Amino acid sequence: MIQEQPKNPLHGLTLVAIMTELVEAYGFEDLSQRIPIRCFTHDPSIQSSLKFLRRTPWAREKVEGLYLWHLREQNRRTKSPQSM
Repeated sequence: MIQEQPKNPLHGLTLVAIMTELVEAYGFEDLSQRIPIRCFTHDPSIQSSLKFLRRTPWAREKVEGLYLWHLREQNRRTKSPQSM
């Protein structure tokens, strides 16, 4: 039985989608400053990062946390009143 999670923003997202969006938004250099893990600092690529993150739960939690923060910041920016 598949359990629906309508309030979970990570539900239905793959790690590939999360990493792709974070790399597009921040780049590996900024990611390595926000989350100092070797797969972001030494010869970074999405594929090598995915391999590491799939084997390392604590690092994946940090990446997912950054992604959730990124979503909140995007929502905050779009909902804030624009000054004219």
